[in-house]
Amino acid sequence: MKELRPVQVILLGFLITIFAGSILLSLPIAAANGHATPYIDSLFTATTSVCVTGLIVETTMTHWSIFGQAVILVLVQIGGLGVVTITTGMFFVLGRRITLGNRILIQESLGLNTMTGLVSLVKKILLGTTIIESTGAVFYATQFVPEFGWGYGIWAAVFNSVSAFCNAGMDIVREDSLRSYVTNPVMNFTTMALIILGGLGFIVWKDLWQSLKKILKDKIPVKRVIKQLRFQTKIVLSVSFFLIMFGTILIFLFEYNNPATMKDLSLPGKIMASLFQSVTTRTAGFETVAQGALTDASSLVSMFMMIIGGSPAGTAGGVKTVTFAILVFCVVSVAKQEESISLFKRSVPKGLVPKALAIIVINLIVLMTSVLLLLVFDHGSFIESCYECVSALATVGLTKGLTPNLTIAGKVIIIITMYLGRVGPISMAIGFSQKNKKKKVVYPEQDLIL
Repeated sequence: MKELRPVQVILLGFLITIFAGSILLSLPIAAANGHATPYIDSLFTATTSVCVTGLIVETTMTHWSIFGQAVILVLVQIGGLGVVTITTGMFFVLGRRITLGNRILIQESLGLNTMTGLVSLVKKILLGTTIIESTGAVFYATQFVPEFGWGYGIWAAVFNSVSAFCNAGMDIVREDSLRSYVTNPVMNFTTMALIILGGLGFIVWKDLWQSLKKILKDKIPVKRVIKQLRFQTKIVLSVSFFLIMFGTILIFLFEYNNPATMKDLSLPGKIMASLFQSVTTRTAGFETVAQGALTDASSLVSMFMMIIGGSPAGTAGGVKTVTFAILVFCVVSVAKQEESISLFKRSVPKGLVPKALAIIVINLIVLMTSVLLLLVFDHGSFIESCYECVSALATVGLTKGLTPNLTIAGKVIIIITMYLGRVGPISMAIGFSQKNKKKKVVYPEQDLIL
């Protein structure tokens, strides 16, 4: 039997997890009414959980039993951290040795270009995740325990914390997501903090933690520490901050007088709702305003934010902030007629430009294909279909109300789109392609007119 390549192992790992989850969710015990859920709906729910998307065909709070919700929570955690990271954590618990093959898988799953310190990194990821999700659960509990009682309040707090950190966007507190908490500061800022931390990426975590130790322990000046941040960290933080502010301002302007969303809110409430909408489009999926009621302008801004998504080696989806930054500054360098792309007084390796372009193009091809198929096989409008497919591909989970009413064909289209969005269209192409030998022939260049 031919040995599987690391990318193929990761792709199949996600598939196996999805199908295992779908079988568990199709059992009568998984539904609140004690009846078996149709398999297509169980498969859809398992896919949206593992792919940390959040699009749902059945309301998580009312349709699923505690057992079903627990299965969903486990799938979300596996999907958010990655099958390989979770498996490695189990090896730690069982005391098993991490082999070279395991290290290669870890490297591939996190998208790293080095194998140095991988085991230590995974331990820190698992520890950091536990601390952040536990802290988030405590803050949520201050709201949910008084509202639902100790038992369900704590369960809802844990569920929401894991879901928010993993950028899944699924909750078990309301049928309308978090709209009831649109002006609640604790709910808003706790959720946004978890979304942002999950979406920054584990490599950025490590760099920020080391920088914080330099400031507190070694008493190194803050300005000097900022200058010493990794190139990756500077790009991620800068682009993330810009996109959040960009989205907040535009959504605030477009929804200010919209009676169906923010018109009746106070000024601080409008700012908070706009900020939340901007943050949640970074592939989280929670909502404090109805997505179907957004103006077309806000919908377009939201889709733009969704496509970009979070940052590499994190829990978020999308084409990623670094990819977006490389292409933007590539355009800037062409406009300035510069030979290299530079950010923060550093040059971007030229080999990353075609990779970034390939990511964008393949994602757009998958997106256009899924929108076209959804328009053909389902009944949604153009804007609803676009919003749904962008949300699925970028693993966001925001919907204008189309998902619960999808036909079987529509559900299959969204399931495939969610899976491709989580594992990456390029990973799929690489994973199942034959490993070709590099061409040794170099043909002469021929000029073209652009």
